[in-house]
Amino acid sequence: MRRLTALFVLMVLHLAAWAQIKNQQPKFDKLFDFRATPYRSASGFPGPEYWQNRADYRIEAELLTDKHRLEGKVTIDYTNNSPDALPFVWLQLDQNKFKADSRGTATMPVEGGRHIGSITNGYELKSVKVNGKDAQYIVSDTRMRIDLAAPLAPKGGKTTITIEYAFDIPEYGADRMGRKKFEHGWVYEMAQWYPRMCVYDDISGWNVEPYLGAGEFYLEYGDFDYKITAPAGVVVIGSGELQNPKEVYSAEELKAWEKAKNSDKTVTIISAKDVEKKIKMLERARRGKVTWHYVMKNARDVAFGASQAFIVDAARINLPSGRKALAISCYPHESMKGWQRSTEYTKASIEHYSTMWYEYPYPTAVNVAGIVAGMEYPGVSFCKWSDEGDDLWGVTDHEFGHNWFPMIVGNNERLYPWMDEGFNTFINHYSTIAFNNGEYKQSDYLQYASRLAGYIFLSPNREPIATYPDVVNDSNLGITAYFKPGYGLFLLREVILGPERFDRAFRAYINAWAYKHPTPIDFFNTIENVAGEELDWFWRGWFYETWALDQAVSKVKYVDDDPAKGAIVALENKGELLMPVVMEVKEENGKVHRLQFSVEIWMKGNTKELRLPTTSRISAITLDPDKLMMDINYGNNTWTP
Repeated sequence: MRRLTALFVLMVLHLAAWAQIKNQQPKFDKLFDFRATPYRSASGFPGPEYWQNRADYRIEAELLTDKHRLEGKVTIDYTNNSPDALPFVWLQLDQNKFKADSRGTATMPVEGGRHIGSITNGYELKSVKVNGKDAQYIVSDTRMRIDLAAPLAPKGGKTTITIEYAFDIPEYGADRMGRKKFEHGWVYEMAQWYPRMCVYDDISGWNVEPYLGAGEFYLEYGDFDYKITAPAGVVVIGSGELQNPKEVYSAEELKAWEKAKNSDKTVTIISAKDVEKKIKMLERARRGKVTWHYVMKNARDVAFGASQAFIVDAARINLPSGRKALAISCYPHESMKGWQRSTEYTKASIEHYSTMWYEYPYPTAVNVAGIVAGMEYPGVSFCKWSDEGDDLWGVTDHEFGHNWFPMIVGNNERLYPWMDEGFNTFINHYSTIAFNNGEYKQSDYLQYASRLAGYIFLSPNREPIATYPDVVNDSNLGITAYFKPGYGLFLLREVILGPERFDRAFRAYINAWAYKHPTPIDFFNTIENVAGEELDWFWRGWFYETWALDQAVSKVKYVDDDPAKGAIVALENKGELLMPVVMEVKEENGKVHRLQFSVEIWMKGNTKELRLPTTSRISAITLDPDKLMMDINYGNNTWTP
C-alpha cells in the first residue's frame, strides 16, 4: 500500500500532462517469426527432443551463530543431457554479490535501495574438486568456471563436483536473505548459501548473467539431501522433509507435530513460554550441537530459517488428490501480534492454488519471520517480522504463490521476471478475493488498475515489460515485473478470452512446463494454441511496447433516422494499443445491452461504425463500463444525447 501511494502521487503529477496519443494505423503484423526446433514446438509445448540438464546436491554445513558464519561442503552430481559435449561448467557464487568490489555493489544506487546488501568477503573457497581431483577454475564476480579434464559427454554424461566453502552471513542480504537480532536470539534466513549450477539450455547455452541484485535466479532441477549443524537450542526449518525428527525435537514437540498433521486448525509446536524455558535451560547447561537433516525432491533450490527464538506452529494442508502437506510458521515473540495467523494464511494460499491451477508438490510450506521483507524459495518463504493483517496476508500469499512461478514452472528470473512476478501477481488476485470470504479483498493489488493508467502509459520514464530487471529503472520495476504483466493476464482472462478458454490454456502451460524451462515465446504459443486465438497484437502492445489505450465514442445516429430500426455508433481508437470493445447501451425504453466486439474491428483503421440492435432512442452508451481495460481517458468513453 505504501508503494501504491507513491505511484498515486506520480500519477496525479502526470494527469495535467495528458496529451493526445499519436494516431496511427493499428499493427496486426506478427510479433515473432517462430521456427520450431526438435526441442520447442510451435504449439508452445516442449518438443519431442526437449532436454535439460540436471543437478543433484548433497550438502553438509554448519551454522556458526557466534561468528555469524556458515561453513560447508557441497557435492554436486551433474548430468549433461544436452546434445553438446561440455569442456567446462559454470556455477553461481551469489555471496560474492556482497563484496565491496562486486558488480552488484557498483551498480546499486548511492542513495540506497532494496537490493543493496551488507558488505562481506563473499565466498571463501577452500577446495574445488572434480571426480575427487583438484580442479582448474576461475572466479569472475558471482560466477565460477570449472575446466574439466575431458569434455563431459552429451546425452547423459555425468561428473561430480565437490566444493568446500565458507562465508560470513550478511546482516542484510539484498532482501533475499540475512539475519536480525531479537530479544531471544538472532533469526537467520539462509538462501544462496551454497554454490549452485548455472543453467545450460538450448536457447543461450550457459546462462551466466551476473547476480546484481534486482534480477533473481535461473536454476536446474534435481534432488537435495542437506544437513545443517547448529548449536543446541537453535531450531532449523527448511525446504523439504525432515529426516531425523526424533533427534531434534522433544517428545512433546513430536506429539504436537503429529497433531498438526491431522488438524485444519493451527497447532502450537513451540510456544513463547517454551522458548523462554529452553533458553534458561541452555544457559545452565553446556551447549552442544544438533544436526538437522532434510531431503527435497525435484526442486531447483533449498533455503532454511534458523533461530533459538523461534515460536513454531503448524497445520495440515489438504490437496486435491487427497495427499497432505504441512503449513509451518516460525517467528520470534515480537511477531506474535500478526504472525499467529501466518499458518492459516499459508494453508489457505496453497490450497487455493492447488485447486485452481496445479497441485502443490512439496511436503511442507514454511513461513519464516525475519529481516527479509518478502522472498521465495521452494517450500519456504521469508516475510517481514513486523507485518500483520492484510500486509502479512499479501506477502505470505505472494511468496507462496511463487511456488508455481518459478519453482514449478522454471522460467529465467534473471531475464524475464514478469513470467514469475507478473504471473504470481495475477494468481494472487483470485486467491485474495477467495480468502476467508473476501476478508482482504479491499487490499487486492489489481483493483487499482484504472487509477494507475496515467502513470503506467503516459509517464515519460515508462519502460516495456520486456526490459531486463537489472536494466529497468528502480521506480519502474514494480510496474514492469509485477503489476502490468499481472494485469495483462487479468485482461486475457476477463476481457479477451474469457475464464473458460483462458483457464484451460493457462493450466496447459503449467502442466507442459512443470519442472522445465519455458521462454516468453513458449508461453505465448501455448496460450494461442490451446485457447485458439491469435494474440500477437496483444503480446506486442502490452509486453513489448508502452502503448496506451484510448477508445472513444464519437457519434451516434439512427438507421433511416428511425430509432425503432436500430442505431449506428461511430467509434475511435485514439491510442496505439488495441483491445476489444466492451459496450453498455441503455435505451429510453429501459432495455440495457452489454455488447462485446472482437479486436478485429480495428484491422482496417482506427475508426469503426457498428450497428446496434436497439428499438428506441438511446439514453447512454459507455465503453468499458466496468473500467477494466486501463483506458487513459474515460471522459470520452461515454456518449449521451
